[in-house]
Amino acid sequence: MTRPTPLMRSDFRVHTAMPTRWFDNDVYGHMNNTVHYLLFDTAVNGFLMQHGILKPTGGATIFLVVESGCSYFSEMAFPDVITVGLSISQLGSSSVRYQIGLFREDAETAAAQGHFVHVNVDRQARRPIPIPDAARATLSTLCQPS
Repeated sequence: MTRPTPLMRSDFRVHTAMPTRWFDNDVYGHMNNTVHYLLFDTAVNGFLMQHGILKPTGGATIFLVVESGCSYFSEMAFPDVITVGLSISQLGSSSVRYQIGLFREDAETAAAQGHFVHVNVDRQARRPIPIPDAARATLSTLCQPS
């Protein structure tokens, strides 16, 4: 298995600072691995909500996570401030693959990085539907250059 190389801050289109909490540390004195996924989820859905793409309690569509993964490179812990970097590596007709990096304090190299795949589905039927043009235009601003 080939270990990925940590990405740099400059590899991401959007950056959001998120403070850690006392609760985030585990018995080993560092941020528990499950918290990484919470940060991924918060960054992605926060972006979607901020740009009017996702209305969690009332929209006709929602995004479901169908795949996620994370590689860990160095420890983070409370009281670190984490910068979450967000980009899109693939924008399909109904799916989005996000690339996410977690940066400890002012570090330029990711302490952890992962991916998160969303599928746009009809809220009731839970079947994939195309991402609307306006949402696609906003999401395309996160796309990494080929």
